[in-house]
Amino acid sequence: MPSVIIAVRHGQSASNAAFDEAAATGAAVDPGEPDHGTPLSPLGRRQATELGRRLSAEGAPEVVRCSPYRRAVQTWELIAAELDVAPEFRLEARLRDREMGTLSGMNLTAIRERFPEEAEALVSRRYSYRAPEGESIPDVAGRVREVLANLHAECAGRRVLIVAHDAVVLMVKHVIEGVPLDSLDAFLPVRNASVSAWRGTRPEIFNDVGHLGSVTF
Repeated sequence: MPSVIIAVRHGQSASNAAFDEAAATGAAVDPGEPDHGTPLSPLGRRQATELGRRLSAEGAPEVVRCSPYRRAVQTWELIAAELDVAPEFRLEARLRDREMGTLSGMNLTAIRERFPEEAEALVSRRYSYRAPEGESIPDVAGRVREVLANLHAECAGRRVLIVAHDAVVLMVKHVIEGVPLDSLDAFLPVRNASVSAWRGTRPEIFNDVGHLGSVTF
């Protein structure tokens, strides 16, 4: 298996920033456009640069698997700019964010306004909930499990970096450590530009943002 698997969440995206602002005012967020094209915010770009500096100092990855979503790719590009080596890089569709189907891009306030029954199901069923044309958390776990199996088979003894999303990082923990889905709330939220790492099935760090300092604000 890989010598170490490092999973990072992308830096703050424009939609993350919109959600944070809406949380303070109670406003609805409904961008009306595909989630996969959301870029990093200016803060997210700074976070990704600091993340790259940390990874460079601690040991550059030899293999990188990255979500194809724009915010993840931009995060990787800013990480790569801080590295002295060019690792083996591949976009991996199975590392995309949880697909929310007809609810894509909306915050809970917007879902309650447009789809009140779906909002109730989302809150009550949590991890088992699947949005219309979307995915449940176990669906995400299934594709993450496939990716990890491939990495174990293909990247023995190598330092692997996964650049993805909060749901993916959480499912990496679930799959590697066997943490039950109903126990994962204790590890939320997975923060933007955070670092999590495992050696075999042993976690070294999870959701660490010590490298960001004041860049988180």
